[in-house]
Amino acid sequence: MEKEKCPSPPSRFTSRFLQLLMIKEMGILIALIAICAFTAVINPKFLSSFNILIIVRQIAIFGIIAIGETFVIITSGIDLSPGSLVALSGIIVAWLMVNGLGIYLSIILVLLIAVAIGIYHGFFVSKLNVPPFVITLGTFSIARGLAAVITKGWPIINLPRNFSYLWEGYLFEILPMPVVVLLIVIILSIFILNYTVLGRHIFAVGGNIEAARLSGINVDKIRIIVYIISALCACIVGILITARLSQGNPNTGQTYELYAIAASVIGGTSLFGGEATLYGVLIGATILSVIWNALVLLNVSAYWHQVALGIVLISAVVMDLLRERKR
Repeated sequence: MEKEKCPSPPSRFTSRFLQLLMIKEMGILIALIAICAFTAVINPKFLSSFNILIIVRQIAIFGIIAIGETFVIITSGIDLSPGSLVALSGIIVAWLMVNGLGIYLSIILVLLIAVAIGIYHGFFVSKLNVPPFVITLGTFSIARGLAAVITKGWPIINLPRNFSYLWEGYLFEILPMPVVVLLIVIILSIFILNYTVLGRHIFAVGGNIEAARLSGINVDKIRIIVYIISALCACIVGILITARLSQGNPNTGQTYELYAIAASVIGGTSLFGGEATLYGVLIGATILSVIWNALVLLNVSAYWHQVALGIVLISAVVMDLLRERKR
């Protein structure tokens, strides 16, 4: 009688491959590679050095604003104001420079305004228990309106020539300046979330706010801090886009809050709070940038861009809901 053959143990390569598939970021990384391959086949210009630089700079924009949004989402909050803050911060920094203030001082003042807006959001959410959706939606409208009021709908031009270096310049003639800014933001964010008490408290608040409060965590302070970070990231993006256009335009940043939320959720951030990975968020921002670029290269109407964004956002939310149900 023949003995039954025991199934052979999986090879080292197979085991390693299965381990990789279990990594949360691996699925979205595979999706990113597939999108890039498909676009490159349809339009070879996708892989040109000129186009790669366009994508890399766009990744910086979506990445920075998504990182700020991620801090808020970790605490079970939401920030709908980033897109409008992009427009308002760009208008303010342009207005200050045109009226004689230096580049650096103008940037510092805009960042201080961002801190004030973050405190305002955090105060209403933590102290007055106003739903994050409501208070940030109000800022969404106010900031966009103020950008139009200040400019009367016209762009602010004649900015200092050196200001465009923030977008066009390179560090060591290799790294585009927007990428340098992204690297600074993501390194600081990874350090805060993974290696500091503040980071542990942020995750604790998102995991269970009442348990965090009972354990002695200053929940109100944590919530104010994450809204400050979100506002700062949005205003940094506003400054970069103003440098890109060499003008302050009140129409910039439209739907950027949706890109921020989509990139964050695609990257594995849970809308229920308490879970996020910044590496995943960066991949999510890259996916959105590649899709945006692919639609342009394929001469798809701009109207369809919004449709694509909506589909991606809904897909990201559904994936998050499915992840939550599996727990």
